[in-house]
Amino acid sequence: MKTAVIVFPGSNCDRDIAVALETVTGAAPAMVWHRDTALPDGTGLVAVPGGFSYGDYLRSGAIAARSPIMRAIVEEAGRGLPVLGVCNGFQVLTEAGLLPGALMRNAGLDFVCRDVALTVDDTRSAFTRRYRAGERVLFPVAHHDGNYVADAETLDRLEGEGRVAFRYAEKVNGSARDIAGILNARGNVLGLMPHPERRVEGAHGGDDGRRLFEGLVEAVAA
Repeated sequence: MKTAVIVFPGSNCDRDIAVALETVTGAAPAMVWHRDTALPDGTGLVAVPGGFSYGDYLRSGAIAARSPIMRAIVEEAGRGLPVLGVCNGFQVLTEAGLLPGALMRNAGLDFVCRDVALTVDDTRSAFTRRYRAGERVLFPVAHHDGNYVADAETLDRLEGEGRVAFRYAEKVNGSARDIAGILNARGNVLGLMPHPERRVEGAHGGDDGRRLFEGLVEAVAA
């Protein structure tokens, strides 16, 4: 399966997610520069990694969302291409309009960098199919602007449509309804603040994140 990782100025988790994808798929992903205008032919999955694209100037993810490659990603996502945005990638996806809501400054105004407990809220998507509903997992977080906000109507719709993929099982950043990750209406785009790519091998302290990537590979191959 061909995968791609988008690289922006300021990305610092692109190699992490590339290693995770290669570990699971057996093939190194294409590293796609933000100024490119198209994804490689045959791409079956795109990852928008964490980091501090453009130094978080203006708003986290706001400038990256207007990069040429994002126009191609929006178009391909509309056709059903799976897209995973982690941390800054989640911010980019909201700024690009692929996901509703926004990521604001953490409620405590501190940078949070530690392992956090999550619960798997819905297992019907390609991203969560390898987990059990209600299962508790441990992923690392490393963010300053991870506080998910949306109006009450949007939050109700996300919950009612089963589009909350992961929730924090502890207080982390003030996110509305403890939301850690959400899906688009079609279920092929996931934005997630914690880092599953940092939990794919036991040497990393655990492998709770590995099943996210394995489920994606299975779904794309089906």
